[in-house]
Amino acid sequence: PRRSQKHRDFVAEPMGEKPVGTLAGIGDVLGRKLEEKGFDKAYVVLGQFLVLRKDEELFREWLKETCGANAKQSRDCSGCLREWCDAFL
Repeated sequence: PRRSQKHRDFVAEPMGEKPVGTLAGIGDVLGRKLEEKGFDKAYVVLGQFLVLRKDEELFREWLKETCGANAKQSRDCSGCLREWCDAFL
C-alpha cells in the first residue's frame, strides 16, 4: 500500500518526544482528543499499542473508542506504529 509522506517521515527515525499529531492518521482534531485523555506524545500512543501486544485490531478499536478515529485513520496509525516497531524494537 502507498504510504503518506507523514508515515514515511515518522518511521524514518526514533520518535523521541514527537507530539501525537506526528503519527500517520492523526490530524489536529484526533490529536486534540488524544491529548485531552493524556496521550499527548507519540510514544504514549506507542505504549498503548505495545500494551495491546501490537494487535492491530485491538489497537484500532481502542483508537476508535478513545478519539473517534475512523477506519482509515486507525489503519494508518496502526500501520505506522507497526512499521516503526519493526524498524526500532
